Amino acid sequence: MTWKQLFTSSVGKKITMGVTGLFLISFLIVHMGVNACIFKDLEFIDPSDNGDMFNRAADFMGKTVVIRLMEVVLFLGFIVHIVQGLMLESSNRSKRKVGYAVNLGDRGSKWYSRSMGLLGTILLLFLILHWWHFWIPSRFTGAGLEEEVLSNGRMSHNMFALMKVTFSEWWVVIVYVVACISLAYHLLHGFQSAFRTLGLSNSRYISLVNAIGVGYSIIVPLIFALMPISMKLGWVG
Repeated sequence: MTWKQLFTSSVGKKITMGVTGLFLISFLIVHMGVNACIFKDLEFIDPSDNGDMFNRAADFMGKTVVIRLMEVVLFLGFIVHIVQGLMLESSNRSKRKVGYAVNLGDRGSKWYSRSMGLLGTILLLFLILHWWHFWIPSRFTGAGLEEEVLSNGRMSHNMFALMKVTFSEWWVVIVYVVACISLAYHLLHGFQSAFRTLGLSNSRYISLVNAIGVGYSIIVPLIFALMPISMKLGWVG
């Protein structure tokens, strides 16, 4: 398969979707781990932390050269995944112009498997909002980050304070929770689909892959959703 076919043929698009999908799944684990540091501030863990652990982790991620270079790879991964996803959705829709005589519903495939385009669009809109709230201020404008804190032996952005301000609005919390629900359903199909597309599952391990996929699709979005909820309800911060 040539490079052109990898990005233009039906099989090639599915392969690039699978590869970029697994890459983004790996990224979500790292991103979740860093953000989950806010939970050290919980009353039963260390109420005096006040976001120090999270600010240290965010400062490390923002000022480590290798990680900053990986941001470029991450953005490329997002772009390829989104573009290929839109192209596959468009191709699938054109093939479905003539419907089946019998609507199989969930007997044919789960509703979220048939709605990957919609779920992906919701996540794309959320990503733009999320970048606007956190990534752009931390990397470029500094808006809302004027007050710095001592972190890792140097003054750095108080990202914990920015999170508290951002999640003080109910509409923001609701949007983030809706995005996490969309992410959960997107992953329920995408996790297993990526492994099947790349031939990384067989009859011996398919049950294990499915179980890991379901667990991942529930736990990761749930932890992400608990972050804005915890901030708004005052459990942390």
